[in-house]
Amino acid sequence: MPMGKGNRGRGILLLLGFLACFEEAAFGGEDEAVNLWPMPKSVSHGSRTLSLSKDFKLTTKGSKYPDGSALLKDAFERMVDVVQVNHIVDGRVPSSMVLAGLNVAISSADDVLKFGVDESYKLDVPAVGSLIYANIEAKTVYGALHGLETFSQLCHFNFNKRIVELYSVPWSIFDEPRFPFRGLLIDTSRHYLPLPVIKVVIDSMAYSKLNVLHWHIVDEQSFPLEIPSYPRLWFGSYSYSERYTVADALEIVQYAERRGINVLAEIDVPGHAGSWGVGYPALWPSTQCKQPLDVSKKFTFKVIDGILSDFSKIFKFKFVHLGGDEVNTTCWTNTPHVKEWLNKHGMDESEAYKYFVLRAQKIAISHGYEVVNWEETFNNFGRQLSPKTVVHNWLGGGVAKKVVAAGLRCIVSNQDKWYLDHLDATWEGFYMNEPLTNITVPEEQKRVIGGEVCMWGEHIDASDIEQTIWPRAAAAAERLWTPLEKLANDPTQVTGRLARFRCLLNQRGIAAAPLAGQGRAIPIEPGSCLKQ
Repeated sequence: MPMGKGNRGRGILLLLGFLACFEEAAFGGEDEAVNLWPMPKSVSHGSRTLSLSKDFKLTTKGSKYPDGSALLKDAFERMVDVVQVNHIVDGRVPSSMVLAGLNVAISSADDVLKFGVDESYKLDVPAVGSLIYANIEAKTVYGALHGLETFSQLCHFNFNKRIVELYSVPWSIFDEPRFPFRGLLIDTSRHYLPLPVIKVVIDSMAYSKLNVLHWHIVDEQSFPLEIPSYPRLWFGSYSYSERYTVADALEIVQYAERRGINVLAEIDVPGHAGSWGVGYPALWPSTQCKQPLDVSKKFTFKVIDGILSDFSKIFKFKFVHLGGDEVNTTCWTNTPHVKEWLNKHGMDESEAYKYFVLRAQKIAISHGYEVVNWEETFNNFGRQLSPKTVVHNWLGGGVAKKVVAAGLRCIVSNQDKWYLDHLDATWEGFYMNEPLTNITVPEEQKRVIGGEVCMWGEHIDASDIEQTIWPRAAAAAERLWTPLEKLANDPTQVTGRLARFRCLLNQRGIAAAPLAGQGRAIPIEPGSCLKQ
């Protein structure tokens, strides 16, 4: 079907601009043999070629990791599957220069996925030997998982031979993340996301070495999660079928953990909670004024305690997110019984907001959690926050510097650069957004534990979430993984490599959008995936 003249002209201009960047990237200083994303800390390679054996094996010689839960075995099998997913491998493997398998040696027997777990690995692919094996050395199984992902990106299908090959051997790679927290937020309150969709998001996160799924489970629009302590809360779901059972939530957590990804659960209080009162109307200040949650009632905090008690049996990550943003306290001052309570306790609405957040924090801490709050809590009463608070920056620049100077930790998600629902935020902006901007004191830099890209759900659902996330989230993923000195100063230098990674995601079944244009863009013209 022909394109309209106006759209066609605009499309050609956009495509020409992108192709200019692509050509500049192809000859702009990056080693074209190193088509890895995110870029490892240290890479060297040769110029020979190995063929992957049809009986490619996993061995664990020298490893102290028992793999009793088959975590490593399953990850190896997934890696082989994604290497072979795009083509039928039915050619004849030559008798020489064959890679027989991969030996993984892990020095720790522990496979508990703790925050700050060692994710480093060393990957070597030799070019000579009578029986050639690639080698991954890692301190933990989670470092080994990253090594497997990097290895998978070294593999290529040879169309003439119909086999899988590794080019540019020998390879020697040492790698570790720059930040321990590399997150992606999904929002299941604005639109319900089925379990298979969430699992695909988790798989795609592992491909780019993101390691925290921030699950914004509930909000004012819907409450889809089963809470056994207060079973009527999920009456606030959109429909009977748009819900998650406890078993569903456990499945998501365990699925993510086996891919090296922690799940950060969020209940946003006291605002963004209108859906809570569908099952328990007493949580509303009144039926005419439904949020923030009623600060005057002990029942409100009993419900929060029950939710977090249930959370502690499901979500094992050390952090829980308690929101605290965009709290409009008008309902409190306009509702007679709440106003009376404020007067009795000598509080105005701002002091009540602080009281609510700090009381919720104490409840979370009593259940063994450390707390993440959105930045408004710091902006309003930062000195009173628990010292275990992690402040989640989203409103703009300059806040992270103030947070870490005050001795608190910070996660960066400034909305002008790292909000995926902002379709005018380009991948170049995602790539160039630096979490440590203007933070120069080493001890303060350490308090920036990382960053997160946010896929708010007002205008996405299962039909378009993947192409709205990718490839822009991958641009941020490299910023959070790769050493600062190895990041490009000009995003055009990585255009070609990111385009190849976007095509790799497509080959693995992830609906990553073209690089050219804004977020969730469509292809402008017929052409190669590599040049879109």
